[in-house]
Amino acid sequence: MNARTPTVRKRSASPAARASSASRASGAPTVAPEPARPDRRQAILLAAEKLFAQHGYHAVTIRQIAEEAGVPLALVGYYFGPKHELFHAIFEHWSHTIEERLARLAAVTIDPDDARTLPRIIEAFTAPVLALRASTEGEYYALLVARELYHATEEADRVLRGYFDPLAEAYIDALHVALPHATHGQVAWGYQFALGALLHHLNDSRIERLSRGENRRADPAVAPMLVNFIVGGLRAALPKPKAASKTAAAKSSRTKKTIPRRPQP
Repeated sequence: MNARTPTVRKRSASPAARASSASRASGAPTVAPEPARPDRRQAILLAAEKLFAQHGYHAVTIRQIAEEAGVPLALVGYYFGPKHELFHAIFEHWSHTIEERLARLAAVTIDPDDARTLPRIIEAFTAPVLALRASTEGEYYALLVARELYHATEEADRVLRGYFDPLAEAYIDALHVALPHATHGQVAWGYQFALGALLHHLNDSRIERLSRGENRRADPAVAPMLVNFIVGGLRAALPKPKAASKTAAAKSSRTKKTIPRRPQP
């Protein structure tokens, strides 16, 4: 459900505007008008995104969102309705990032005989998210996705089904074409394992302590390493059948059958 669009209401002139008119009529110096307010709807959306990412959906109240956005409490409901609609509106706002990942996948030529195919699929899957996490405007959204969507809540399930399941299905289908020897179910497991590695990288801060300060959280510079890790894991978990080994085994079996048995003394 899209966020509700506020109706336009005709308002009387502000006190500042009335004072300015009176000043002009009396010949007094004109008072400079107030600067335009920032977009309060956008401020509410960004505040909710930040607080949900930091503390979790259920730990945040509408009052806290209003305070973070610097708007009256009633304005949150005016623009977005209940809290679960505000949660949903965040993902609607960022839905273009899912379209970008689907577009990047569509640009990949999927050839199961080309060793470059699998890395290209994984790069299309991970690169836009890592870039978003590293950006100022997308940092909290990336954290929200990594932190909140895998809690068993009605709100998270609604978002997953509406936005992320179609993305997952497209990537699983592409991986199945790239790994035709595996079953669809095996490829779906592989996708989930790949997703787990990506989300952990987005959300984890422990790496800074474990590396003794050598690494920093969500470092976009390790993107190629993450791609190689996922690709290596998929290839190890879903290896191609070794036709040469099967032929050698069959030949060995036939040889054993033709070796004459030595007579017993």
